[in-house]
Amino acid sequence: MTLQTKLSTALMWEAVVSCNQIYDGKFFYAVKTTGIFCRPSCKSKTPNHKNICFFETATEAMNQGFRPCKRCKPDLQVDIFDPHLEIVEQTKNYLEHHYQEKIMLHTLALKIGISQYYLNRIFKEKTGFTPHMYLENIRIEKARGLLLSTAYSSTEICFQVGYNNFSSFYRQFKKLSGCSPNQYRTKKEWKDFNCETNKK
Repeated sequence: MTLQTKLSTALMWEAVVSCNQIYDGKFFYAVKTTGIFCRPSCKSKTPNHKNICFFETATEAMNQGFRPCKRCKPDLQVDIFDPHLEIVEQTKNYLEHHYQEKIMLHTLALKIGISQYYLNRIFKEKTGFTPHMYLENIRIEKARGLLLSTAYSSTEICFQVGYNNFSSFYRQFKKLSGCSPNQYRTKKEWKDFNCETNKK
């Protein structure tokens, strides 16, 4: 197929072999034997040259009966797709919905579908935090909210946000908040009291 971009077949094939992300959005390639089409940057196994054909748009490929690759997701309306960002979002989403549970890195990695080493590396590379650090931040943020909006004791809140013992909760809370749970609650109450007093 002749593309409007005037890219030569040889150049496109070279981009496929090298998984060159620069050409993402400029063309797509489909594998006749599998019925799947991909972005040039797809990390799937390099197909046999004689079994592929090229398309300018994802729509053209789908109109010819090809299915989008589940790995590189060429049907998404973005020129560049970073699968690492999807891993990060899946991890964040899981942690934000399961922070009250006991979560180990290896079980988290199984949920996401990759190795724990790879998950830890990619997550930290993209966010600056390990999954464990991110989980700790979620739990302490939830604890702050409960301290300010409920009458639960610090110990009760500790278990509600997923900690198994108070000492770990106390240590982490002080590390991230700069004060103890009770001091955090008292400071907020005192601040609100002063604000109300000043209004009178």
